[in-house]
Amino acid sequence: MSFFQYQKDSSQGVRGKIKYFSLLVLLLFICLGVRIWYLQIINGQYFQELSENNRTRMVSLPGFRGWIKDRNGNAIVNIRPSFNLYVTPEDTRDLNQVLDLLSSKIQFKKEKVEADFKKAKRFHNVLIKADIQRTDVAFVMENSLRLTGAHIKAVPLRNYVFKDFASQTLGYLGEISKLKLNKSKNPDYRQGDMIGKNGLENIFEAELRGTKGYKEVEVDVSGRELQTIRKLPPKSGNHLVLTIDTRLQKTVEKLMAGTPETPINGSVVVLDPQSGEILAMASKPSFDPNLFSAGISRDNWRKLIKDPMHPLQNKAIDGQYPPGSTYKIVTAYAGLSEKLITPDTLIHCPGHFRLGKGRYRCWKKEGHGPMNLHKAMVQSCDVFFYTLGNRLGIDKLALYAKNLGLGQPTKIKLKGEKPGLIPSTDWKLLARGKPWLLGETISASIGQGYNLVTPLQQANLIAGIANGGTLYKPFLIKKIEDPDGKMVKEFGPTVLHKANLSPKNLEMIRKSLLGVVHEPHGTGWRARLKNVKISGKTGTAQVISMKKGDEEEEEETPYLFRDHAWFVAFAPYENPKVAIAIIIEHGGHGGSAAAPIAKEIVKAYFKYYPQKETEIAS
Repeated sequence: MSFFQYQKDSSQGVRGKIKYFSLLVLLLFICLGVRIWYLQIINGQYFQELSENNRTRMVSLPGFRGWIKDRNGNAIVNIRPSFNLYVTPEDTRDLNQVLDLLSSKIQFKKEKVEADFKKAKRFHNVLIKADIQRTDVAFVMENSLRLTGAHIKAVPLRNYVFKDFASQTLGYLGEISKLKLNKSKNPDYRQGDMIGKNGLENIFEAELRGTKGYKEVEVDVSGRELQTIRKLPPKSGNHLVLTIDTRLQKTVEKLMAGTPETPINGSVVVLDPQSGEILAMASKPSFDPNLFSAGISRDNWRKLIKDPMHPLQNKAIDGQYPPGSTYKIVTAYAGLSEKLITPDTLIHCPGHFRLGKGRYRCWKKEGHGPMNLHKAMVQSCDVFFYTLGNRLGIDKLALYAKNLGLGQPTKIKLKGEKPGLIPSTDWKLLARGKPWLLGETISASIGQGYNLVTPLQQANLIAGIANGGTLYKPFLIKKIEDPDGKMVKEFGPTVLHKANLSPKNLEMIRKSLLGVVHEPHGTGWRARLKNVKISGKTGTAQVISMKKGDEEEEEETPYLFRDHAWFVAFAPYENPKVAIAIIIEHGGHGGSAAAPIAKEIVKAYFKYYPQKETEIAS
């Protein structure tokens, strides 16, 4: 091969290598271009967000929920500072190591937290545990270099000042559900937010809930805040001012507390008969809403919902009971209005009433003898009202009962109110498919049988008797204030219905109710006070029908088979200022179980609201 031929071949080889190298470089540039296009165009926003979040972040600031105050401005529900523990996954070097270290000191549900991590968005703070102890806060701060991504956030926590005080009325908070979150038109709600779940907390959620704020902060590589760049402060919610008087409510709660060995189950409603303002309302047993403030544990929730005494139930509005002898007010009112009796009409009580082959006993076995309306009410003679009810018929009784507000909602601004039941011939035919029996009227005339009422209805009934026949819509909210204490909205009395009672007939009933408490044979004598005229009516509502001739002693009767004890009252007689309804489940006789509680409530009321000219002759 010649020198020139060799040089030619060598030159062609070099050009070939250059060609292949050029193609390789071109391919690398194409790959680099594609990668740049992918990073900047396809995922540009993602990496920009990562870059920004490594330097600055937007942090939400919780809004302060409005307070709930009593009628005198005393805080019933407010907020207190608490510390929540969060972890931001992107800021951790080793997430499992961080969780293991935290779990060695702080108890939390690791499985739930891990599930929350999977659902969390980028740079989302995942809640590890709410309302941690100060010792736990110190542990996190001391180990901050090892606990990368973990941080403490101070948040306002709902605080129920008196624990189980009026708990069913106030309600409680709970984490917003996915369904509620999807339906909510408020963009301020986020998963994990606490909202009102029951009671006033739920009904006035929009007014109480504050508005979140935000701040932009500079952070280091571990997510620790270095400085605040700018800030939009949160706004507090409005305050509710209730009609409830804390002092009176505390008295009621104490009277209804019972003992650990013998707890009291039942309800008390205290209202102003001249306006419908609720001064106190309790349902027992109750619960501590503070359990819900930071998220209730499964164990505590299970205990509440499985408790046979139903502490979550507001018995004042959704407890339905036979009214017992308190219903005799209705029967008396109906008999006078229909002119079937006069104040002087005498009905003999031999201790029982016969209807066909049926024999209906009076509570007094030997009988009361001749009874007029006044004596029959004072001594609660069953035979007198059996006879009167038989003359009236069930449909007349139902008409007058409904005219006095029974068997229908009072329309109080609380969810879950039950209507009760006032039976009639049409009702039984529609509901049971059977005709009404005459014997059923006898039971209904003394508040037994199908009759069902709520304690709030009973309070409204006795308030109507007290004030001359006006049934007000019971209400709990006096006004709504803004965070600065300026009034946003005020609430006042609303008339539901006027019973159109004859003043003469009404006065007869009122005097007989005064005699129930203050006359020698009155069944409500245990409610008697020397310096205040109290008018009232006892009631004993039968839970099960006892067999004829069954003389079993009350203390030997199983608890769940014992009668309910009622007492309804108003005071003072001359110018009624307070109306009360009390039900003690399985408490026995109204005169012995419920009347003494009413006495103490009236005594407390006049201690806090002294009245003139309330002296009576003993």
